Amino acid sequence: MMHFGERFRVTIFGSSHGPEVGVTIDGIPPGTPIDAAGIQAELDRRRPVGRRLATRRQEEDRLVLDAGVDDGRANGRPLRAHVANEDVRREPYDRMRDTPRPGHADFPARMRYGPDADLSGGGIFSGRMTVGLVIAGAIARSMLAPKGVSIAAFTRSIGGVDATVPDDMPLAELAQRAGTNEVGSPDPDAARRMEEAIGAARREGDSLGGVVEVRVTGVPVGLGEPFFDSVESVLAHALFSVPAVKGVEFGAGFRSARMRGSEHNDPFVWDGGAIRTVSNHAGGILGGLATGMPIVVRVAVKPTASIARPQRTVNLATRESAELVVTGRHDPCIVPRAVVVLECVTAIGLTDLAVRGGFLA
Repeated sequence: MMHFGERFRVTIFGSSHGPEVGVTIDGIPPGTPIDAAGIQAELDRRRPVGRRLATRRQEEDRLVLDAGVDDGRANGRPLRAHVANEDVRREPYDRMRDTPRPGHADFPARMRYGPDADLSGGGIFSGRMTVGLVIAGAIARSMLAPKGVSIAAFTRSIGGVDATVPDDMPLAELAQRAGTNEVGSPDPDAARRMEEAIGAARREGDSLGGVVEVRVTGVPVGLGEPFFDSVESVLAHALFSVPAVKGVEFGAGFRSARMRGSEHNDPFVWDGGAIRTVSNHAGGILGGLATGMPIVVRVAVKPTASIARPQRTVNLATRESAELVVTGRHDPCIVPRAVVVLECVTAIGLTDLAVRGGFLA
């Protein structure tokens, strides 16, 4: 089963080219408002429609709430929601059935599930499955918001282009600026160069990866559990579930390995009647528990595996070497569309921890 969470439990279902993709959520307290329009707005942020640099697959992604909601509120039973898959084209994948695509799950999936596994469009391994994560994440965000928790993500880099974003930029401003361009970066100059880089990669039949940064404010001090269910452990588990994610770091992350303790430690100070730290190399987490400082996590997203260049592979039927050119409709860079997904996945992890820790009723 494809599920995540202990108390706020998310189970995704469907496949890229099956009838639908969606989610079932257990653990939403009865009476919780379910804002269908708000969920739809998050789904629309994920859609490729209107993006010059995205896949040509045109799905409406109209939210359908199947169960668990009465008169706009959770009724205490599992919530089920889905969107239909309508713009489906299986033919390109049928032609590649015996030749696993480099960078995709085709080969291990065939070995695990057999030759009849439906891998059209990536099947259950497709980024299309993140629709369910966005639905669940939108609900999770709505549960966290009344407690003062805000989440915003943006594109930190694409290829060799890095954005410059102040650490103290308010999250509302961060989200507003990131929403003004196709790549989701609050740095307009970097956004322009990112768009140019993606366009160049597409023209060359290639792809690009990048880094998404997620920032969270308002997290109550003490949220999380030591060791196996630390804030880092839970969020990393959730974030790594998103297809194409290959790295996760918190705060100073891998830079910490080059720092001294005197540099990395974040000094505590009184500020406005509350305790905060002067710096935030810990990324808002100590001992697996939230410190009350912003949680900062960066996520490395690999280049899109489907590229329009000849690649070496093997024919599983003949056991001979083969050459493959991937056809179909694909994003030359999935980073911009991953921004909302990673926001929502972060919300799912924090909501599960908040319910378990008694921070949410």
